[in-house]
Amino acid sequence: MSKDAAPGRSGRKIVAQNRRARHEYDIEDSFEAGLVLTGTEIKSIRAGHVQLQDAYARIKDNEAWLYNMHVAPYEQGGANNVETNRARKLLLHRKEINRLITKVEEKGLSLIPLSIYLRNGFAKVDVAIARGRKLYDKRTAIAERDARRDQERAMSERR
Repeated sequence: MSKDAAPGRSGRKIVAQNRRARHEYDIEDSFEAGLVLTGTEIKSIRAGHVQLQDAYARIKDNEAWLYNMHVAPYEQGGANNVETNRARKLLLHRKEINRLITKVEEKGLSLIPLSIYLRNGFAKVDVAIARGRKLYDKRTAIAERDARRDQERAMSERR
């Protein structure tokens, strides 16, 4: 298997996604960030033992941090395993962090992880600036999605 035959054309293999995030939030902008991992965490992530469901990001002391991302202990890790829900530093450029700081200061905007993936052997996280949806917004989004699906079905049946 050559290097070009890596999963996906860009060498990107999605490990976990935060599916609820796209339902609960309106995504305004997203960034790719690296992760600072210790010990056997990367092995556990490569095995797909990671959850983003309740994870969120914050800017603290001009650094970006990811909280509540659950990385299960690596089975063969033994004493080298670290805490599963610890805070992990996100690797972003200074300009990106400054942009995030100004955006998040707006009322109602949050930083949430959308997905975690491997790119060329390194763990990356898609972090999004998002605005929380109200219940009626969620209902309209579901109704629009269902209407679009019905239209596509009708069009495919006509052919």
